[in-house]
This record gives sequence, structure tokens and C-alpha cells, in this order.
Amino acid sequence: MLEIKHYSKIYSENKKAVDDLSITVKRGEIHAFIGHNGAGKTTTIRAVVGVMDFEQGEILIDGHSVKKEPVLCKSLTAYIPDNPDLYEYITGIQYLNYICDMFCVSEGERTSEIRKYADLFKITDSLGDLISSYSHGMKQKLALIGAFIHAPKLFVFDEPFVGLDPEASFNLKSIMKEACQNGSAIFFSTHVLEVAEKLCDTVSIINSGKLIASGNMEEIKGQHSLEDVFMEVVENGKEI
Repeated sequence: MLEIKHYSKIYSENKKAVDDLSITVKRGEIHAFIGHNGAGKTTTIRAVVGVMDFEQGEILIDGHSVKKEPVLCKSLTAYIPDNPDLYEYITGIQYLNYICDMFCVSEGERTSEIRKYADLFKITDSLGDLISSYSHGMKQKLALIGAFIHAPKLFVFDEPFVGLDPEASFNLKSIMKEACQNGSAIFFSTHVLEVAEKLCDTVSIINSGKLIASGNMEEIKGQHSLEDVFMEVVENGKEI
């Protein structure tokens, strides 16, 4: 579903923020993308969703190039950045209807999907309020609902659990699993390694712009915790 092939991002003075990165995420997989602050995670994610250009490599979504077919790739993808910027002066329901309009979700389908996810995240009673009145957690929930209601083939999340209460975090994990059971794929970054270890099928670890580990979660961590493996490979700087 997602293929990152020899991707590099070069900033000024020939500094490579990401260097020759290759990752594959298959349909039905939840893939954790982890690394320290400044490792290149957000830079990679922005390239995947087409909001940042890159100089080297290729990124494909369901076989389509994000460079050559950017609109098609965006139509297949849901993206939530680490700090979603929503339209503050419309209501929650207006925002969700706007998302449904963009992704051509029918009237009947959007009604049932909005009700389903709004009830699950417990913001149904707030959908008529201006988004500017929402807390950070409520805005995160609204952004997540906007991602799930159009059933994309690929979900790309940057720290999706930040700001969520425990019940919302639990429900998000269940929804992510359900989406993958229905044939989607999820590629997301997180600093919460315990969540990644329990939730994800596969994992990639990036350090200073370079991929140092990638593969099946159980194979990567072996008999250790993901946190132990992460600390070891980052401190040693060696690939595994």
C-alpha cells in the first residue's frame, strides 16, 4: 500500500534530513515509525502525504507516485499531523461535512459514519459548537473522525494519541485495527513505544535520518521490549 524507495530529503548546505530511506507497508498492516526528536520522522511523513517535496527517491501509494499523481494519492490517504490546524470558525459538523464533500461521501453514508465515530469519541453533543471552543483533545478527536469517515486506503498519522484521554486512546486502537481488517494500511509515528509494541504488526526505527531497523515487530524486538531495542540501536547507531 505504501512504498518508500530510497527517499532522501536534502536541506541547505547539502544536509540530509533523511538519507536513502526505504520502507514498505502492506495492506492490512499497522506500521510504527519511531525515532528520537529530529530523526526525520515528520519530514518523511510530510513527503508521503505530498506536502513536502523531495529530491531523491520515489514514494508510491497503492502503486501511484505522490509526485506524478499527487491528487489521486491524496484521495487515497488520510493525514493527521502532530498538531492539527482545523478551521476555527466553523462548527464541528460543518467541518466533517466539508471533509465528506471533498471525498465524495454520500449523504446517507456520512450521516451514519459521523454518528458512529462521534458517539464513540463522545463529542456528538459538541458538533454544533464552533471548533474554536474545543479543547486540544476534542480537536484531535474531530480530526480523527474526519480521517476515518471517508475510509481511505492509507492512514498517515503523526503522534495520533497526543491529547487523547485513556478511553479515546483505547477506542482509537480498536478503530485502527478495524480499518486494517477492512483492507487499509496505517503508517504512524509515536513516542509511546508501549503502544507501538502492542498495536503494530511492523516497525521501522530511524536515527539521524537513516533507517536502522525495519521489519516484523516480533522479529525486531525478539525477547526484549521495543523500548530496550530502540535504546540499544539508537545508542550504538548500528542497523539490525
